[in-house]
Amino acid sequence: MAEDTIFSRILRGEIPCDEVYSDEHCLAFRDISPQAPVHVLVIPREPIPSLQDVGEEHAGLLGHLLLVAARVAKQEGLEDWRTVINSGAGAGQTVFHLHVHVIGGRALDWPPG
Repeated sequence: MAEDTIFSRILRGEIPCDEVYSDEHCLAFRDISPQAPVHVLVIPREPIPSLQDVGEEHAGLLGHLLLVAARVAKQEGLEDWRTVINSGAGAGQTVFHLHVHVIGGRALDWPPG
């Protein structure tokens, strides 16, 4: 069973969020600690801890998360944006519920961190 995370609590309605998109497969909301003028998280409703935990059965969901990330970026008025998925603590993942960061609204340097 997946760890109970802050994202699980958001999905259950126990913690409010600034929602920007929702459907039967995922929820997108503004990050509470934004790293750019636009910083939205897209999370699956299914409690998958990390990209390290997905299999072939998740192919449709993963594609949907990326389609929603692009939709949200356009909805937020972004022409250019960065899409990030941190996988594991060493890569900067702090909440162990798979999530896609949509970051934009300013120039983004490379490489990050």
